[in-house]
Amino acid sequence: MKQPILLVGGGGHALSVVDVIEATNQFAIKGIVDTNVQRLLGYPVLGDDSQLAEFIEKTPNCVISVGQIKSAQTRKHLFKKAKNLGYVLPNIISPFARIASSVKLADSICIMHHAIVSHLVVVGENTIINNQALIEHESNIGKHCHIATGAIINGCVSIGDECFIGSGAVVANNVSMCSNVVIGSGTVVIKDITSAGTYLGNPARKL
Repeated sequence: MKQPILLVGGGGHALSVVDVIEATNQFAIKGIVDTNVQRLLGYPVLGDDSQLAEFIEKTPNCVISVGQIKSAQTRKHLFKKAKNLGYVLPNIISPFARIASSVKLADSICIMHHAIVSHLVVVGENTIINNQALIEHESNIGKHCHIATGAIINGCVSIGDECFIGSGAVVANNVSMCSNVVIGSGTVVIKDITSAGTYLGNPARKL
């Protein structure tokens, strides 16, 4: 029997989350929590996040379906709010993703279609690993991060909290990255990043 679940956020990222949920056949989407849409792919909008406490009795599971590019603050706020209310925030993992048996996942992680997460990787809570992203062996991804479509995180990389790694970006082996870093699309990171900010280019340079 499918478990009921709410989507908190009804923007573009929610479309991808719906696609993964429908593919898993584990959850029944009961509605969307958002203020800016009326329906999403036929699913009703039930209200906004100020009403989350009203929905938990009938639907105790939720997923944070707000995207993240420049800042993790909205996702982080909604995650903490849902957690404090007592919601269960399950991991949403595409059946088309490959997750090694030794991977350690925290709560509320979305792993999208054709992502690959290799052995001994650790992923922090409320993180997105988007379509076709690759995270190689022994890497550590922090909390509230977004590894975007087609990004490549090579072996033994350490990424801090609230980071965004853009589409097609490459992070070389053994690189360490502090928290609150934005890596632009197509950027190549070959050295440690110790200062928060936005980085672009090949090799990566801080704006």
